[in-house]
Amino acid sequence: MSHVTANDGARGEGPDPIDIHVGGRLRLRRNLLGLSQEQLGKASGLTFQQIQKYERGANRMGASRLFQLARLLDVPVAWFFESLPAKITSSRPAGFSDSSKQAPLEGGPPAQDEMLQRRETAELLRAWYKITDPKQRRKLLGVIKTMGEDGG
Repeated sequence: MSHVTANDGARGEGPDPIDIHVGGRLRLRRNLLGLSQEQLGKASGLTFQQIQKYERGANRMGASRLFQLARLLDVPVAWFFESLPAKITSSRPAGFSDSSKQAPLEGGPPAQDEMLQRRETAELLRAWYKITDPKQRRKLLGVIKTMGEDGG
């Protein structure tokens, strides 16, 4: 009896696009928390090289590892799959749960998702949350919006 998976024949050379996406979300959350790969590795009993491979999508995470990392990073497991590009999911064969009754996944990730992957975004968010005075935050937000509108 042959065993066929939804991904048989769909994967060429290199990491699976879903593994790359999940790895990118891992990197994003780690950076937002200000953790190095080494720190996350120690907390999870892995080497920084293993974390690196997960983040690149070179190594696939099993369910228990994904669950462990989600708990360490204080996010639900589903968070790793948010903003999954439609081009990835639409290229996969239909599964048992797919039917005409299901709503299709909306368009690909917004440009904002790409911005969240940048190191400077994580640094900005960490600095932002160090500002505890709500009035100061509102003033700073106003300045940032004005600068953005002026292109400066």
